[in-house]
Amino acid sequence: MNNYHWRPIMPLIVTSKVGDVTGDGFPDWIYLTANKQDPTSPYWVNISLHIKYGRTNRIETFAFPENQGYNPTIWLGDFTGNGINDVFVVFDTGGSGGILIGYIYSSIQGRMVKIFDSIQFSEQHPYQVVYTNGYKAHVISENPHKKYTLDLQYKGQEYLNEIYDSNGNLKQPIEGWVDPPSALYPIDIARNGKYDLQVLQQIAGRFHADGLGYVENLLNWNNNQFTIVRQTVAIYGEDM
Repeated sequence: MNNYHWRPIMPLIVTSKVGDVTGDGFPDWIYLTANKQDPTSPYWVNISLHIKYGRTNRIETFAFPENQGYNPTIWLGDFTGNGINDVFVVFDTGGSGGILIGYIYSSIQGRMVKIFDSIQFSEQHPYQVVYTNGYKAHVISENPHKKYTLDLQYKGQEYLNEIYDSNGNLKQPIEGWVDPPSALYPIDIARNGKYDLQVLQQIAGRFHADGLGYVENLLNWNNNQFTIVRQTVAIYGEDM
C-alpha cells in the first residue's frame, strides 16, 4: 500500500530581475517566491516579493494582500520620474474575467513603499452600468465623475429583441458592471524614461460574456499618488 502523500514544498523562486531600485548605484536582486498546493498545477500561492539590496546584502520581504494566482512576473521601470527603477509585480487570478492583480513598489525617501494596488484602485474607482430605453447603456464613472453612452444597436437585432420591445423600451431593468483590471501596461508616452500606467477594465452587460467594451484609464504619478489623467471607453466594432 502506498502511503505517500504529497506535501506543499518550501517556497520556490518563481521569477527574478536584477536592477538598481534604490538609486544608490548598486544592482539589487528582486525576486518572487511562492508555494504550490498541487505540483501538477501552474497555480501559485503565498506569492511574496523579496529585494536583496546590492549595497548591504540585506533582504527585505513584502507580503501581498492578494497573493495567489498564475504567471507571476516582475517589471522594472520608473513610474515616479525620479530616475530610479520601480518594481511592478503582476499575476493572473485565473477567473473568467481575465482579472489581474498588480502592485508597484517604489523607493521613496530611502524606503521601499507600495504606491499602487490594483484591488485598492478598483475600490476607489467604482462604476455603474445601466441599460436605458432607445437601445442605449450608460457607463457612469464615480471617480472621476463622468458618463459614457453606448449605442447597443451594433450588438445585432437578435440581442436587442431579447431585452427591448418593438418600441425600443426595456422589457425589464438591466444593470451591468465593470470588472477589476484585466490589463496593466507601463507606457512611456513622452519617451523620456518616465512611465504612465494604462489600466483596462472590461464592461459587462447582462452576464460576464456579454462584453460591451472597456474602460481605459491612463494613470500618471503626481508627486505622491497616481491620478487618472485620461479616461475613455472603447467599444467593439460591428462586423461589416
